[in-house]
Amino acid sequence: MNTSLAVLIAVFLLIAVRKIGRFTIKIWQSMAVGALIVLAAGEISWPNALKAIDLDVMLFLLGMFIVGQTLVASGYLYYLAYRLFNRFKTAQQLLLGILFGAAFSSALLMNDTLAIVGTPLVLRLALEHKLSGKLFLLTLAYAITLGSVMSPIGNPQNLLIATHAGLPAPFQTFFKALAVPTLINLIVTYLLLRWLYREQFRNGLPLIHNPVGLLDPKLARLGRVSLFLLIGLIVVKIVLVGLHSPIQIKLSHIALIAALPPVLFSSQRLHLLKNLDWATLVFFAAMFVLTASVWQTGIMQQQVDGLAIDLTTVPAIMLLSASLSQLISNVPLVALYLPMLTHTDAASLMALAAGSTIAGNFLILGAASNVIIIQHAEKHEATLGFFEFARIGIPLGFINLLIYWTWLSYWYG
Repeated sequence: MNTSLAVLIAVFLLIAVRKIGRFTIKIWQSMAVGALIVLAAGEISWPNALKAIDLDVMLFLLGMFIVGQTLVASGYLYYLAYRLFNRFKTAQQLLLGILFGAAFSSALLMNDTLAIVGTPLVLRLALEHKLSGKLFLLTLAYAITLGSVMSPIGNPQNLLIATHAGLPAPFQTFFKALAVPTLINLIVTYLLLRWLYREQFRNGLPLIHNPVGLLDPKLARLGRVSLFLLIGLIVVKIVLVGLHSPIQIKLSHIALIAALPPVLFSSQRLHLLKNLDWATLVFFAAMFVLTASVWQTGIMQQQVDGLAIDLTTVPAIMLLSASLSQLISNVPLVALYLPMLTHTDAASLMALAAGSTIAGNFLILGAASNVIIIQHAEKHEATLGFFEFARIGIPLGFINLLIYWTWLSYWYG
């Protein structure tokens, strides 16, 4: 076993255990130490480490963190939540509302966006109605992973597939191939969570929603402008992609433009920037470095070659992309897998999209959105454990994969 792989395994173990003696180790701290070790050991050079950090992802997260912090600090996010959720009268209805609302929103706004703005929202709803915060965090994580599967802009890896594989009608292709199994998987997820957390629904008392006011009306107006800019630019991006326009708007540009109103016009800008989730940005930079260090050793490629299987079949694509995404993240996995598909037919591409995305339902590190949810939750004195996520996520993930595989085999059979 080489040093890079040993460090990656150690980081996994630290994230799973989260404690050494009396000391609690945060996810970002484990990943940062791992990246520093491979750099100090010369497993990856500093120039290659800097090259490995995806600047578009980092800028996208930075912009979205500013928008999310503006919505929370102004109270506008909770005000919107009251307007949207006050019609739900039972805990079951609220669970369904969060699950399907987050899923469909992530298909439009991207899963990482929903992770950023959704985490404080679901925690507040759980606290207000005396329900399990862990249940709602799990619901949010699984919902935005599943919902993002059926859209070419639902997550970064789908966008990579849509743009680099030259799909003639990406939105129609994704929706026709993946919308039905996604809906089935959302229903399965609801039934599983409803059963596992059945004690949360036993009292049957109606929910009482407390009216929510704005904390800072001026900042809320800027947050509303940011939200409109975000949604409007994403719609423009959808139209441009649908028209096959040579004009491209990067997601990082959309996020940074949406972040401009509070940064330029709010007197609270320094307070907003100070309270951003900088730890999550450190985590992602460190993750890019560590996974690049592991990948450049070639050990994972050797293991895949040793399997002696056809990597272009739908089952192989789904299983390999779901499993390898746990180790090197789904975006670089998709970037490396696409050249191996000698025939980039729609079935193979949709299998790659489904498998690499559903990886997020297995383990915490299977999706960046999971890490964002946990890091944000810890700012609000809540969290999800590695094993608690895996206890539900592993069986759910296999069911999800089976449903997508069955549907794709039928659809393209």
